[in-house]
Amino acid sequence: MKGPRLPRWLYPGMHLKRWLLVLFFGITVLGLGAAIFLVEYYRGLPDDSFIITITGAGLDRPVRAALVAIGGILLTSVGVWGLMRSIVSPFVTRGDSVLEVLYTKRYLARGPRIVALGGGTGLSTLLRGLKGYSANITAIVTLADDGGSSGRLRQQLGIAPPGDIRNCIAALADAEPLMTQLMQYRFPPGSGLDDHAFGNLFIAAMTAVTGDFEEAVRESNRVLAVRGQVLPATSVPLNLAATLESGRRLVGQASISAADEPIAMVAIEPADVRANAEAIERILEADLVVVGPGSLYSSVLPNLLISDIRDAVAAANGIRAYVCNVATQPGETGFYSAAQHLEALINHVGDGLFDYVLLNDNHDARRPEGWLGQPVQVDVRRLESFEVTIVEEDLVDVTNAHRHDPAKLAAALMRIQQQDRADRPRQRRAVSQPTASAG
Repeated sequence: MKGPRLPRWLYPGMHLKRWLLVLFFGITVLGLGAAIFLVEYYRGLPDDSFIITITGAGLDRPVRAALVAIGGILLTSVGVWGLMRSIVSPFVTRGDSVLEVLYTKRYLARGPRIVALGGGTGLSTLLRGLKGYSANITAIVTLADDGGSSGRLRQQLGIAPPGDIRNCIAALADAEPLMTQLMQYRFPPGSGLDDHAFGNLFIAAMTAVTGDFEEAVRESNRVLAVRGQVLPATSVPLNLAATLESGRRLVGQASISAADEPIAMVAIEPADVRANAEAIERILEADLVVVGPGSLYSSVLPNLLISDIRDAVAAANGIRAYVCNVATQPGETGFYSAAQHLEALINHVGDGLFDYVLLNDNHDARRPEGWLGQPVQVDVRRLESFEVTIVEEDLVDVTNAHRHDPAKLAAALMRIQQQDRADRPRQRRAVSQPTASAG
């Protein structure tokens, strides 16, 4: 059972309590000086003076002192609160509170440095939970999407697909969920912008204005008040190709997601693409690197198949965690267990990339109507053969067995990060750090 929550102005790192104490101490000293003056003045007044009457001359001194102190505290509190509101109100968004703004700017700014890699709805779900713990979040998003609105803009304008970038910006925005509704709004048929998402058009327009996709994303982070930042994994669109177990080859994320037989391997084209230099820097500086959740072959692996990013994750000093999906995905991982998800990652990018694997142990969530997947089974014996720490927790959205719950997932990752930091200081791994190079 959770205990009562502290008011946010009592949280560590808000930089308020020390100045309030100084203020109260100054007022106390000032009041002491005024009291010395008034005592001398008071003694010279006649007994029937109006001032003596209204100050409670008939009461005992301790009672009079207590009443005066209470009145002083109330007046001081009202004055401080009004002063804070007057100073901060120009920076407060309509509907927010002063303490909410201070909490965001001060407390969350001191949170751990977190990097999340992936794409699709899984990454945006993760970010929606993590932004309650830190403002130092970097989402590194794959650029392999070639379907829907993103695919059409990619073909027509020659820009990187903005869909997953849009989802992450909406998830990290301070104005979420209103920002989510705006960024995800799709224009109706017959409008001339049929089925295009507003967020995709916004990023496309920003790319035209700035002349560069990476700069467009950077400016979008700033303009839309994102808590953290969203970075494209590369500056160029990627093509995803898969080899099926029969030897047949599929090209394109949309085709791979709808594969009708098991996938053997996936690869990116061009294979030698350079990663975003800022993304590499953020990975190396991170306290926590999270890979997943998301579609295993079309969202999670494309980032790790970029050699610069894979090497940066291997060299990172922070904790590296893989979040396994809560449900299988027909077309990609139809009957995969948790161990098979991890084996697929290892087969593509090698062993030793993760310290922790986070798994869901609640399989009682409500299944969506028409859902063709199934809960991912935790095969403990096979998992124990890997050199990773397995953590099982209730992570699923109880109303939808196909999705993680953002709050549960973020809380579990924060517990891992805090417990790991308390148990053992992390030593610099004996892996040469890759040289960050711009795409």
